[in-house]
Amino acid sequence: MTNFSLMVSTLKQNIARAVVGKDDVVELMLTALLCEGHVLIEDVPGVGKTTLASALARSLSCSFKRIQFTPDVLPSGFTMPSLSGDMQYRPGAIMSQIVLADEINRTSPKTQSALLEVMEERQVTVDGVTYPLARPFMVLATQNPVDFVGTYPLPEAQMDRFFMRV
Repeated sequence: MTNFSLMVSTLKQNIARAVVGKDDVVELMLTALLCEGHVLIEDVPGVGKTTLASALARSLSCSFKRIQFTPDVLPSGFTMPSLSGDMQYRPGAIMSQIVLADEINRTSPKTQSALLEVMEERQVTVDGVTYPLARPFMVLATQNPVDFVGTYPLPEAQMDRFFMRV
């Protein structure tokens, strides 16, 4: 077994300690990560999607943030005046290595589009200043079935940013 195969096997075993019965999904997520892609996870609420994303981040020793998508969310961050009067950037939850965009289709298309730059270019621009993201960087987005009340369809431009849907 090569060092790479051993590393992937160890990662899968470690994640399997937190999430049981999702071996195929774990393998697909690791494949997407190695290809620098993002994953859209489609399932009903309460089946362990957050646990899966968190276990992946912990297994890789990566930073992890969960963003609950609502119409007023600011995942990129914002600038605000400091005590000295200078504008200071306050990083948003997207400034993490593994990001769980939870229930992405429960927010408006305008808010969903905030992820387009970060998913494509792995950077965030706030008030004309660009901030690069740490590597590895991966968005794992969950989507409720579209027939659930209060959901919006994801725009085609958003769907194109995902390497795979599981």
